[in-house]
Amino acid sequence: MTFSWKEKLPKKLQQKITDVEKQISERLSDIDEQVAYNQMRVLECFREHHVAEEDFAGSTGYGYDDLGRDKLDAIYADYFHTEDAIVRPQLISGTHAITTSLFGILRPEDALFYLTGMPYDTIQQVIGVVGNEPGNLKDYKIDFDYSPLLDNGEVDFEIAGKKLRENKKIKVVAIQRSRGYALRKSFTVAKIREMISFVREILPEVVIFIDNCYGEFSEIQEPTEFGADLMAGSLYKNAGAGIAKTGAYIVGKKKLIKQVGNRLNVPGAGKNEGATIGHIRDMYHGFFIAPSVTGDAIKGAIFTSALLEKMNLDVSPKWNEPRTDLVQTVNLGKPQAMIDFCSAIQHYSPVNSFVDPIPSDMDGYEDKEIMASGSFTEGSTIELSSDGPMRAPYTLYIQGGLTYAHVKIAISNAVKETFF
Repeated sequence: MTFSWKEKLPKKLQQKITDVEKQISERLSDIDEQVAYNQMRVLECFREHHVAEEDFAGSTGYGYDDLGRDKLDAIYADYFHTEDAIVRPQLISGTHAITTSLFGILRPEDALFYLTGMPYDTIQQVIGVVGNEPGNLKDYKIDFDYSPLLDNGEVDFEIAGKKLRENKKIKVVAIQRSRGYALRKSFTVAKIREMISFVREILPEVVIFIDNCYGEFSEIQEPTEFGADLMAGSLYKNAGAGIAKTGAYIVGKKKLIKQVGNRLNVPGAGKNEGATIGHIRDMYHGFFIAPSVTGDAIKGAIFTSALLEKMNLDVSPKWNEPRTDLVQTVNLGKPQAMIDFCSAIQHYSPVNSFVDPIPSDMDGYEDKEIMASGSFTEGSTIELSSDGPMRAPYTLYIQGGLTYAHVKIAISNAVKETFF
C-alpha cells in the first residue's frame, strides 16, 4: 500500500514539491546537525545543574526559596554564556522583557541608541517615537536616536560612528537581531559580533543590549558569547518550544540583571521573588526541546522559501542563504493574494481552522494588518503563523512551526489555494 500527504494537491504542485524536497535535502541535513549540537549543549546544562523532579514543584506567593526557578536561571546563564539570568512567567512577552531591561538600566537624561535602524512598532511605543502613552521612555526624559540602515539593509557604520562619538549621553546601544516588519535581512551572529566590536572601540563602557526574539537556537552561537552585556527574548517564541504558555528571559552581566530584577519586582527583592506556580515544568521542558522545535521551524522556512521561489515569488531569505531566525518573507504583489495565502495558513492550523482572517486596524500600525495564527498558545510565533501590513508589495511574514511536517502541509495548501 502506498500513500502520500500530497495526494490531494494538483499534479503540477506535487511535482514542484518533490523537486523542492530534493533540492533542499542537503541543507536540511545541515540543520539536523545544528539541532544535535545545540541539543547536546542544552543537555549538558541540565546534567551539570542536576535537574531533578523536585525542581518542577513551583512556588506560590512571594516565591521565596524557589530552587527550581533559581536553577533554571543558572541553566539559561550557562547556555548563553552570561553571568546571570532571570526567567519568569511574570515577563509577559519579548516586548515586556526588552522594556524591563531598558527601564532597568536607563535613567533620566540618558540616551538609548539603536544601531540597527528604527526598532519595530511595539518598541516604538515603549520609546515614545509613536503614540503618547504615559510611562514611556520619553516620559522619563530618556532620549532616543538611531542610525538608519543603508539601502542594502546593512548597518551604516560611518553614520553610526559619528552619532556614537557625538552623543555623550548614550548609555545603551541596542541591536535588533530579527527584521521585525522591515524589509532588511535579519542579522546573523557573525554580523552582530562585528557590530559589538565596532561599538566597543568607540564606547568601551556602554551597555550593549540585544533583542534576540526569534533568534535562539537558530545558529550554534549566541550574541552574548561575543561581548553583549544584556539580551532578552520570549518563551513563546523559540526558547519555550510551544510548551511554555507564557514568560520571557533576560540574560547578561550580574550587576545588570540585578537592576533589571529590581525593575521587574521591587528594589531589594529583585530576582529573588516571583512565584512560578504551575509554569516551571513547562519552562524547563520547553527549553530542553527548543533546539529540535526551532530546527523544524527553520526547515519549514527553507521549504517555504524554495517552494515559493519556484512559484516565481520574491522571497527573503533564499532557501540556501544563512538563517539566523525563524522569519520568512514573501512578496505576494496583490492584496487578494495576501489574503488568500494568509487564510489558507489559518485553515490548515490545528486551532481555529474554521476562522477567516480579515485585514483590520491595529493600534500602533499605519496600515490594516492581516494575521493567521491558529496556535495552542495565544500569540505564539514558534507555532506556524503569518502576518503583515496590507501595503505594497504585500509582504507576508511567515514564522514558526512546531513540526516540519505541519509547515509543509500548510504552505503547500496555501500555494494551492492561492495560485492553482
